[in-house]
Amino acid sequence: MDLLFPPGAPSRVPIVAVTGTNGKTTTARMISHIFKGLGRKVGMTSTDGVVIDERLVIKADASGPKSARMVLQNPRVDFAVMEVARGGILREGLGYDRNDVAVVTNVAPDHLGMRGIDTLEQLADVKAVVVEAVPRDGFAVLNADDELVRAMRRRCSGSVVWFSMEPPGSKVREFIDEQCRRGGRAVVLEPTDKGDMIVIRHGRRAMQLAWTHLLPATFGGAAKMNVANALAAAGAAFAAGAPLHDIRQGLRTFTTSYYLSPGRMNLLDVRGVDVVVDYCHNAPGMRMLGDFVESYAEQKTGQADLGKSSRIGMIGAAGDRRDEDMRELGAIAADHFDVIVVREDAHLRGREKGVAAELVAEGVRARMAQDGVRCKQVEIVTEELDAVRHCMARANPGDLVVLCVDKHPVVLAELEALTQHAQAGAHSTEVAGDPDLDPAELHEAAQAAGDEAAASAEA
Repeated sequence: MDLLFPPGAPSRVPIVAVTGTNGKTTTARMISHIFKGLGRKVGMTSTDGVVIDERLVIKADASGPKSARMVLQNPRVDFAVMEVARGGILREGLGYDRNDVAVVTNVAPDHLGMRGIDTLEQLADVKAVVVEAVPRDGFAVLNADDELVRAMRRRCSGSVVWFSMEPPGSKVREFIDEQCRRGGRAVVLEPTDKGDMIVIRHGRRAMQLAWTHLLPATFGGAAKMNVANALAAAGAAFAAGAPLHDIRQGLRTFTTSYYLSPGRMNLLDVRGVDVVVDYCHNAPGMRMLGDFVESYAEQKTGQADLGKSSRIGMIGAAGDRRDEDMRELGAIAADHFDVIVVREDAHLRGREKGVAAELVAEGVRARMAQDGVRCKQVEIVTEELDAVRHCMARANPGDLVVLCVDKHPVVLAELEALTQHAQAGAHSTEVAGDPDLDPAELHEAAQAAGDEAAASAEA
């Protein structure tokens, strides 16, 4: 043992813990991607499952302590990134004694009224557990823009790395400037002629990392939530010792494709319709997703309301949320979509079928009764796949469809099947225009195209 671990040699797997209301899964994936590029064997837990060295070994909600212990027991893992959820902390704690880096993205009203957590302050106390688990030589990466997260610095035994979306001159940036003058660390945005530059600050040093619009996950800067996630991931990687050029390379190569970030801001082209698949399920997340919809539409047209393209949104809320939270989700969505289709989760979480969807629809209708609201129509289609098909049937080429999903693998398979059918139809049309084919050959070609699409959809 002395030969394996000489005095002073590290004998623990470095642990980065990520918590918060929104953005923790994407942030954890970004951190994992950065350290995968460094050649590390990364074990990651998230709400989608346990991933060992980019291989999904368990497909389940794995953001609790049992999943964390599973990753740490794997002999191949030499770096661990743990998504830590509120429920797991309340049930069993963290599953390990300390984490080298703790990341807190934000604290927003979600899961309130459950397990004795009724206020935002109580929710912040739960999420601060990961900050309290930081040792003296560790780091807490905290969102300076969130007052409740900012207050967690008092619970940290180690050092703090701040990240902020606020512009220079704001009160938050003045706070960060003061911390950096004392030798602190921060990841901030600096406006330039070419756009916003991500800058890592350490004391009086400032190191440029990348322009936000050049990061694929930000969709040219339109996805502000992923800009914030990139800031948090950069701060965590910097605190964990990753070189600057490797952090830059990791962020520049991380995309929101289904293979790197399943169910989180996946953009597809289905029959000429832009389709975004995301896991958004609460009011704060919908507010950020709505900002993305506005920015993305403006990027496409130059002006948000130019042209005749429509925005169709499929939304839904978990059944264990408070009634007012469900109504708020619908009200926020009404400001950003022309048509809203309300669905329900497969697991109703204690409510009768149709109740949760009706509460969300009530919020949409209440907002529609006011002047200046974008939404003109709301429909309830409780089954998720039926709701997806309904949205796609309403959409025309050039429209934007945003699908807030529960079971993203099933939805992505359905969208892939629609794409295959469209390609098969285009192939049949092309064959029909060939004058050298007789009717029998034409029928055989069309039949072959249809069989190929059906087999692909079934697979």
